[in-house]
Order: sequence, then C-alpha cells, then structure tokens
Amino acid sequence: MTGTLDASDATPAVDRETLLVELVDEQGRAAGSLPVAAAHTAPGRLHRAFSVLLFDDTGRVLLQQRAAVKTRFPLLWTNTCCGHPLPGQDVAEAAGIRLGEELGMAAELTEVGRFTYQAGDPATGRVEYEFDHVLIGRVGDVAPQPNPDEVAEIDWVDPDALAEAVAAAPDRYTPWLAGVLAAVAAYRN
Repeated sequence: MTGTLDASDATPAVDRETLLVELVDEQGRAAGSLPVAAAHTAPGRLHRAFSVLLFDDTGRVLLQQRAAVKTRFPLLWTNTCCGHPLPGQDVAEAAGIRLGEELGMAAELTEVGRFTYQAGDPATGRVEYEFDHVLIGRVGDVAPQPNPDEVAEIDWVDPDALAEAVAAAPDRYTPWLAGVLAAVAAYRN
C-alpha cells in the first residue's frame, strides 16, 4: 500500500524520549533495552534504528529538515524519516508506522542495507550510536503531509545532487545521511 494516511489513522502524541530502544551488539543481536533518552546520553549505547528513503516516479528522493524541537540534530536535513523499533518489533513495521507519524504517508518498504555510526550533537550534547537499518520505498504522485512537531520542511531532490551536497556541506545534514546514501547506492549497483 502506498499513499497518504487520513487523520483518523494518526496515533496520539507520545513522549518519544521515554520509549524503549533495543540495545544491540556489533553484529546487531539484541542485548537489552533502555529508554531513548538514556541510550542517547553520552557516550551513547549501541541500539537498533532505521532510516527510510522514499523515491518518487522520477527518481527523486524525499528529504526532511528535522523540527527545531528534536532532541538530536534539530533543523538539519536528513532522509525521509527515521526512528527506532521497539524491542522485538519488526523494523519494516516500525518504519512504516513512523513514516505515517512524520509525513502522513504509507509505502511498501524494502531493507537494502545496514551500517553502524556514532556521532555527538554539539548543540544538544546528545549522542547517536546506532545500528541503522536502511529501507527504501517508492511513492507515486502523493503529497506528503508533514507533522510540524517532527518536520520543519521537506524537499524532493535528485539523489546524485544530494550526495554532492552532503559531501560539500556536511554540517547542513545529519551525520547518518551519508551512510544511508551509501547503503542505497550499494544496493542499486
């Protein structure tokens, strides 16, 4: 199923910092759980995450600028959406739910790669240390409906131009976006 979601599909707002994340070892095997806020406190704890990148019919990718209220890397541009599955939750299922929460969209998602990264946010003092599952999907002529609590702006961009922009001005983008783009490029080649 692809398209937009109706407002009745929305779930009530939750303090995402109190939700549990699944801690993992370097191979991605489950190793416990912690609340989001604790997992992102320096020096960070390795945990499972996902990053979604949606393509339109012309091959452009949907980017979002993270909302100013985000506790990690606010106002930076990043992939279509990202988040954390609950402990034991299917990654694609969690990513589909988050896509609806952030952008009011639905898409069939396919996992295309995984990578680990660690990055501190100098603005907030929080740390990302994630075993990131990269998922892609395709949407037709569907207009995103960004949730202003999650997304400041959106933009459809050419993936080659995006890769060049990330390399030229990395401080405008989240530290995981380059890894997402590399995973997608490796899958497509």
